[in-house]
Amino acid sequence: MYTVANISIALGLCSAAIIAIDLVRRPQQMTVMNVVWILSGLWSGIFGVWAYFAFGRNKTLRGVKMRSMDMKRPHWQSVALSTLHCGAGCTLADIVGELLQLRVSLTVGGSLLFGGWIMDYVLALAFGVGFQYLAIRQMNPDMRSGKVIGRAVKADFLSLTAWQVGMCAWMSLAAFVLFAGGGPSRDSAQFWFMMQIAMAVGFFCSYPVNAALIKYGVKSAM
Repeated sequence: MYTVANISIALGLCSAAIIAIDLVRRPQQMTVMNVVWILSGLWSGIFGVWAYFAFGRNKTLRGVKMRSMDMKRPHWQSVALSTLHCGAGCTLADIVGELLQLRVSLTVGGSLLFGGWIMDYVLALAFGVGFQYLAIRQMNPDMRSGKVIGRAVKADFLSLTAWQVGMCAWMSLAAFVLFAGGGPSRDSAQFWFMMQIAMAVGFFCSYPVNAALIKYGVKSAM
């Protein structure tokens, strides 16, 4: 497990680096998506690199305006992009939250695990809504800030909650079934390998929620 964990983490870091290097020459039309793709690469590894080059990469170089026809893509890809956008806030929140737990040791009902999940969820709401705010603001520069925040919360609350539920479900399995004694330590490679898998589970839990939100016009397709 230790070797597999280290390989997976190394692949995630390399994948994020590959995406980041390409983004220097081909930045995303929606600025916040630059951060989204890098964060996604951390947990998705080679699958994230494939997705980026298959349907996420800007087809034009820096400084060249993209034509409207370049934005058209299959529905499943639009849903995947919306899910990754939502999940990037969750990913950042989970990284920050779990690292903070090494310092503050927040407990809920005497449990560090549950305390970490509460912290992660609160941070996910903040980061996720923040990412959505930036996207909506870029598309609607003249909209009032209060309205942008309201739309951001409406668009991302359910989808990021579904992501966090998936993440917590997997980490529960890791803590109580796959590992003894409450799971691996937060400063171990095994823990962050489990978190990579948890992010993938979160993606698949959030995907149908994003599809429904797009279908009913709650959020825009990307």
